Amino acid sequence: MTVLPDDGLSLAAEFPDATHEQWQRLVEGVLRKSGKDVSGEAAEDALSTKLEDGLTTRPLYTAPEAADETGFPGFAPFIRGGSPAGGAAAGWDVRQRYVGNDPVRVNEAVLTDLENGVTSLWLSVGEGSGGLPADALPRALDGVYLDLAPVALDAGSEYADAARALLRLYADRQVAPEAARASLGADPLGHEARTGEVLDPADAVGLAREAAAHWPGIRALTVDALPYHEAGGSAAEELGLSLATGVAYLRALTEAGSGTEGDTAPGAGGLGLHAALGQLEFRYAATADQFLTIAKFRAARRLWARIAEACGAPEAGAQRQHAVTSPVMMTRRDPWVNMLRTTVACMAAGVGGADSVTVLPFDHEIGLPDAFARRIARNTSTILLEESHLARVIDPAGGSYYVERLTDELAHAAWEFFQTIEKAGGLAAALRSGLVADRLAATWAERSKKLARRREPITGVSEFPLLSEKPLDREPAPAGPTGGLPRVRRDEAYEALRARSDAHLAATGNRPRIFLAALGPAAAHTARATFAANLFQAGGVTPVHDPVSVDPATAAAAYAASGADGMAVLCSSDPLYEEQAEAVAAALRSAGATTVFLAGKPGTSAGAVDEYVFAGCDAVAVLSSVLDRMGVSL
Repeated sequence: MTVLPDDGLSLAAEFPDATHEQWQRLVEGVLRKSGKDVSGEAAEDALSTKLEDGLTTRPLYTAPEAADETGFPGFAPFIRGGSPAGGAAAGWDVRQRYVGNDPVRVNEAVLTDLENGVTSLWLSVGEGSGGLPADALPRALDGVYLDLAPVALDAGSEYADAARALLRLYADRQVAPEAARASLGADPLGHEARTGEVLDPADAVGLAREAAAHWPGIRALTVDALPYHEAGGSAAEELGLSLATGVAYLRALTEAGSGTEGDTAPGAGGLGLHAALGQLEFRYAATADQFLTIAKFRAARRLWARIAEACGAPEAGAQRQHAVTSPVMMTRRDPWVNMLRTTVACMAAGVGGADSVTVLPFDHEIGLPDAFARRIARNTSTILLEESHLARVIDPAGGSYYVERLTDELAHAAWEFFQTIEKAGGLAAALRSGLVADRLAATWAERSKKLARRREPITGVSEFPLLSEKPLDREPAPAGPTGGLPRVRRDEAYEALRARSDAHLAATGNRPRIFLAALGPAAAHTARATFAANLFQAGGVTPVHDPVSVDPATAAAAYAASGADGMAVLCSSDPLYEEQAEAVAAALRSAGATTVFLAGKPGTSAGAVDEYVFAGCDAVAVLSSVLDRMGVSL
């Protein structure tokens, strides 16, 4: 056994520190081996990944590139958390969502969840939200200790009636005002974004004044950024629009008069700034991009602290945050994978410092979740809190050069978009002029290109789909509000293709088929055969790979036996394509193939085949064309 010297020196002390330039030289050498002759910054750029909002993920981050001083938890600019203790005392608030208009069923779900780890309730209320009638709240919350379980309301245009019903319930059950914890969910601008309906903010202001005067633990207004996320917005756009919303609400809460800074009493004047800041809760989406989500919640606190500082109350700028796992990332095919997505998103939101986290059930996009789905959703937070101990460290991502840099860059991008909204006259004007819709549509169009080309893969949908999987059967969920910004889903283009395949299966008993003509031994064709199989299955087309390998003499018989619908794809190495592609393609056509694809670089065996499929091709366009030519329609 080697005994280390007891002189306080580490083994690393014997080696000189490597410089950034030395690292770049090593990168250059590796890139040259792959055929890229670049040097210096260009070598580093070759290993970088471009994100939305003009952000770039670099391959290496060092201390000189870290952001400026981030402060301490609980102090401005609140990057490291809104309170000094963070979530170390009890972890984040586990908030479950409930939809449906049957108060008895909602009550059963609420009581079960509260007994098994949920710590607050998010209730959909009102006909327009597909939720409970406001007067059904007492029944839905029967048996709930309202002084222990906070309630968040989501009532759309009916927020005033829902809020009054909840406040009456607190009074009827003699809940002490200082013990009540709730978010009344008033969000006129968020409702306008979702529906196009313009609401008078007067009721929201009135609720805020009442809450500030009599209910110290209740926040009246919610700044919900989900409508913008669900319309295809980027992280910076989501943050920028939330800032614009929050600023609009601060103006509405304070402009009615000249209340003093700490004033909370209702009257002719508006709320004081401190009281107005205390009436807002912010809601953001958490995605499976863990580092971007962590940075987003940290950047959101920094940005709102800057708003509070500009208004003259920097010490009151701690943002109250509610995270919701992204509906955009949820898939309808292979929904079990959603459990993994929501786990990563929940982890990222918690690490990023969110105060409350809602994990949407894995079957959220299929219909009303069943008891098993709700159980998995609530236990996701429980495992991360109780078994992984994520909340026992305050701002665990803090100090990471990458996270700090990403937080800083995201905050600057969001601030720039916020200024664009303000220059346009504020959020209300930007919504009504179409500025917001056009900006989000452009962002989603660019992202859709990545999805179509599988540059942003969707496991179980665009990558490794399982055509034999039986769909889940769920009771339809109530229809959500419509009329404003669209709601997009990452899987929507592939879902449309799969729906065509389903219709063909129902009508004929079989899915459309394509023949995989693999040439040569497995070592030569396996990679491209696997690629082609995944690609065509993403559109609901069954690849037939039997026999394992064909040649010019056997290809015609194999194709005829496959039952393929006029399509075949050659899969092999480039040298074997040169030797056999032309003869095999001719044999396939003689057996009835009307289109012969080649899995490989366009131009390979030119003239022998009709089309090419390759990494980065527009999979949606290819698959749509294939189904069209096969006569597959809804």
